[in-house]
Amino acid sequence: MGLRQFIIDAWGWLNFKPIYADPTTGDPNRRAFPGAFATWVPEEDTRRLAAYTVLAAYDGGQAGELAEVRDGADARERREYGDPAAFIDAITSDVLGDEQRIVVDGTEQDDTTTEDEEARAVQEDLLTWAEDEQLAMRMQQAERKAVGLGDAVYRLSWEPDKRRPVVRVVDPGFYFPVLADDGEFPSRVHFAWEVAEDRRRGLKPRLRRITYELGPIRPATVTSPGAGGRAARTFLGDQDDPMLVPGDAADEQGAIWRQYAWNDEPSRITCYLTDATWLLEDLERHSDIDNLPMNKAVYAQRADGELLDGLDLLIDFVPVLHLPNSVPGAEEHWGKASLAAVLQVLDELAASDTDAARASATTGIPILSVSGLQDGRSSLQVEPGVVFKLADGGRMDVVNTAPQLAQLLTTVETLRDRAAVNLRLPAVALGTHDPAQMPSGYALKISLGPLDKLVASMRLARRHKYQLLLRFVQRLYIAGQHPDWVGRKVHPANLVFGAYTPTDRMGVLEEVATAYAARLISLETALRMLAEGGWPIEDVSVEIDRIQARAFDQAAALADATGDAEAVRDYLGMKPADPEKVPVPVLPGPEDPTDPESDAGPQ
Repeated sequence: MGLRQFIIDAWGWLNFKPIYADPTTGDPNRRAFPGAFATWVPEEDTRRLAAYTVLAAYDGGQAGELAEVRDGADARERREYGDPAAFIDAITSDVLGDEQRIVVDGTEQDDTTTEDEEARAVQEDLLTWAEDEQLAMRMQQAERKAVGLGDAVYRLSWEPDKRRPVVRVVDPGFYFPVLADDGEFPSRVHFAWEVAEDRRRGLKPRLRRITYELGPIRPATVTSPGAGGRAARTFLGDQDDPMLVPGDAADEQGAIWRQYAWNDEPSRITCYLTDATWLLEDLERHSDIDNLPMNKAVYAQRADGELLDGLDLLIDFVPVLHLPNSVPGAEEHWGKASLAAVLQVLDELAASDTDAARASATTGIPILSVSGLQDGRSSLQVEPGVVFKLADGGRMDVVNTAPQLAQLLTTVETLRDRAAVNLRLPAVALGTHDPAQMPSGYALKISLGPLDKLVASMRLARRHKYQLLLRFVQRLYIAGQHPDWVGRKVHPANLVFGAYTPTDRMGVLEEVATAYAARLISLETALRMLAEGGWPIEDVSVEIDRIQARAFDQAAALADATGDAEAVRDYLGMKPADPEKVPVPVLPGPEDPTDPESDAGPQ
């Protein structure tokens, strides 16, 4: 038995729980977290997987059931009324805001260059893709995992049948990156999980592992029958002169280069996909997820028959995105769950709820003290309609536990308020305080200050990740040779979150109108501010076109300033004038009474 170690790491905030950090060894309880101690799980991932289990138990109202593994049946007598799940839902909603918009750089400028037209086409295609892929729902899935567990993972792939990239959310407990020294963008990523035994189908317990790995480009391969009739990947062409993938080129040293459409320079790197399964009984004790016995693996095959054993995906990036809930610490990869700072408060809250539930039983059915009962054989059970006959001098007293119950309920509310304060969730944001009772709008804004800082920090941790997600989607469209994306380049795009607090639309309108009238902001900035303030503006560029198409006063001013009729027509969104239809000037005739040189009146 080893000595207890004092551990400070990304999950040290859970060390207060004996089931997570054993009082003797400091390790998680093996009976409570058997999956974290599987032979194929790397030792450095044990505490992470155990932490995910603890957090999931709080979210699902099963913390008492988990504690029962170590502390016995009494630990399960614990009231859990869903406070952790309510906090997680509230934070998730605040981070996402009331809407999510995809904005491509160059689409909100008053410009008509070719690049802007392409950017607008890219934005329209990305919006269509997001609708087809139900991106809003995928984000809801991922963000709830990020807030509740500290991490979430997106996995992207090109779907030939759908002719578009598909995105899926993966539980972070299945995610095993091989981290380099910087720990940010791993070049080798595993997704692994155990498959339970299926006795009806005669299948033994198995381990499935999907691996994405960056490596040097190799010659072209094809799926062909191997030894024993099993499919295998083999090189095309002669062994001394193998064939290359069309478009690849080899240099004098034998290195293979590939020009990707989204890069300016050729690259020697590509991404390989492997999907294999092992019987658990075939795994060796010293093998972990990164060095399993490949000679005992059974490789999966794609729908088109391609064997998923080092399949070249023809991309130079790993199509996997890790989404941390918080800004990771220096040289860290993992995020921190939102409930991390309040788990002890939640334990006290559950204990107070349990005590209040027990006290309410004695308040609803009080304890009686009876003396001088005439009939000693009568039932002393308190229930409606029961009459107790007392002799002279007899008495009946009631033990009043209502004050104790009231104190317990006050303690419950105090603990809930403390948890909300530590989470930076004001009562107004939780819906437990009437905003109408705030003395002023400024006081309401001040009360939302902690929430503003929380959401700003969490969105900062996500901004670059969603930029990468949209960049990967564009690259997969190009790599999949979608006809609409031929010749396009990858455009910078952002995913903009909407407002998470009620806004004063009239106040925003007045502020924007004053600044725009004073020429302190542009029309684009004004419309963007209105959209962020809750006004129903879906596309700023489209809204600008609609406004300018009716802005005849500004068009007249433009004509006076430039004398350019084509610029005026373009400003109003009108088609260019037909040069073949030249207006015929109307000159005054000799009989025109308006001509000053003509004779006026009869002679």
